[in-house]
Amino acid sequence: MRRFGGFTLIEVLVALLVFSIIATVAAQMSSQYISTYERVRDKTLAGWVADNRINELRLGEQLPPVAVNSEDLDFGPFRWRVETRVINSQDPSIRRVEVSVSKYRGDGSEPAQLHSLAAFIGAD
Repeated sequence: MRRFGGFTLIEVLVALLVFSIIATVAAQMSSQYISTYERVRDKTLAGWVADNRINELRLGEQLPPVAVNSEDLDFGPFRWRVETRVINSQDPSIRRVEVSVSKYRGDGSEPAQLHSLAAFIGAD
């Protein structure tokens, strides 16, 4: 009687099980990597938007007026809502500025806040 070389059914099933476990772990790790990348990207862009808004106010000829305003803008491939609060301080030549940056999602829902920044702006 002649024996043919090859794998038994049990060996094939064990190999498939090992491969499926490795593939599942790899898929989970890549999914985590992508979500971490997106979170870091969004927070970085939101930080730049907030920095830009503070610097725009600093470059103004006069102290910004005490007010709260909100504007939408495009920065990078995304749309952002920037809320700026200018608050009086004890010194009339200094204002506190708080900037909150939110990112619009593609589904049309309210934007999600990602970053806030506070600074003081003084008169020259």
